[in-house]
Order: sequence, then structure tokens, then C-alpha cells
Amino acid sequence: MMKPAGNPASDPRARMLELADGQGVSLATLSELIGRNPSYLQQYIRKGSPRKLDEGDRATLARFFGVAESELGAPEDNSSDSNRPAKRGDWVEIPRLPLDDSAGPGSLGGGALGVEERAFDAFRFSTRWLREQGLEAAMLSAIAVAGDSMEPLLRDGDEILVDRTPRPLREGIHVLRLGDARLVKRVQQGKPGRLTLISENPHYPPMDVGLDEVDVIGRVVWKGGRL
Repeated sequence: MMKPAGNPASDPRARMLELADGQGVSLATLSELIGRNPSYLQQYIRKGSPRKLDEGDRATLARFFGVAESELGAPEDNSSDSNRPAKRGDWVEIPRLPLDDSAGPGSLGGGALGVEERAFDAFRFSTRWLREQGLEAAMLSAIAVAGDSMEPLLRDGDEILVDRTPRPLREGIHVLRLGDARLVKRVQQGKPGRLTLISENPHYPPMDVGLDEVDVIGRVVWKGGRL
């Protein structure tokens, strides 16, 4: 990437670009991470628009890189050492999004994960574990499951990690949008141009849908919940 003029130690734009280059992550991916359009951070760095980052965006990026918010333009007194995550080389924080994906009949509303919703919290994962799983932190989001159709595999209130990395669709548990409903289901290839959406709970019958009827948001790659 071409670097903007300025000293990274004092210029938050130059520092962000330095961090992105160091981690090998694109500005478009980082823009998606904070729920913005793909060109948002490119314009911020190259054109100075916006003049400064939104506080929530800045906090999310600082957590991702494992740096103090002051390095990305926050006043020093707004960037307490006690709130700093562990070193980026050891841990990374995955945003928790404030929405429930239905494991029942369906839940209404919302856009794709990480695009319109803003993180309210985060889970911290080992970067080594993510690397071993072949997962890229910037493409992950954590959400809560609502409903009982995926029991006993996924229970109401379980947290799931969703990988939004574009890949050829294969069988597995996915978060998807069907009309106005956002669901978590086991996806199987059906007849040509069709998918079968399967619930683990036998009280919910399978659904046969066309590929053009659904938007597959991401694959569920991890779950966590109370015993």
C-alpha cells in the first residue's frame, strides 16, 4: 500500500496504515469490520474524510490491532492502559453483535453480520488457535442464538462464531437470510439450484429453498454456552 505523508507515531492515519500493512489486512476488510462501506477507511486515510474516526469505530480497530486508542487518534485520557487488550501477537478480540439469530421459525430485521450492526462487546480468542483453524479475525463475528430448532446442538442463548469469508458453499451450520428472517440452520445441497435447510430438533421439518431465495451470511465455526 502507498503510505500517506506523516509520522506514524503522531499521525493516526499513517499509524493505521502501518498496522494494516503489518497484519496483511486490507482497508476494505477493516471497513467491513467496523460496519462501514468498503471504501470508508480508504477515504479516511487518502482524503481525510471523515476528519476523525467515530469513537466506536476507533475502539473496535484498536481492539483488533491490540493497541491503545490514542495511537488511532483518541485523546490520551480516553485510552486507559487498563482497557488495552493483550498483545496482538497473542490474542485478538472478536466483536459480539447485538442481535439474535433465530434457531426457531425466524427473526426479523437487520443486514449482514458486521455491516449494519455495531459491536457492543467482544470475545477474546488466541491468534494461534484462529490460525490453526484457518480463520481470519477480521471476517469473524459472535452472535447469540435464539430459539430451540437447533437443539441439542445449539441451545437458546448459546454464542456462535460466524465466519463470513467468501468460500464455495458446503454442508454445515450456517447463518443465512430467508426473506425477512435470519436463521441458523444446517445447510445441505439439494436438487440443482436448491438447498435444504435442516433443523436438529425433529419437531421442525426441513425446508427446501432455491439458491436465489437465500443469502448465506456465514458459516458457524464455534459455539459456546452455559452448562
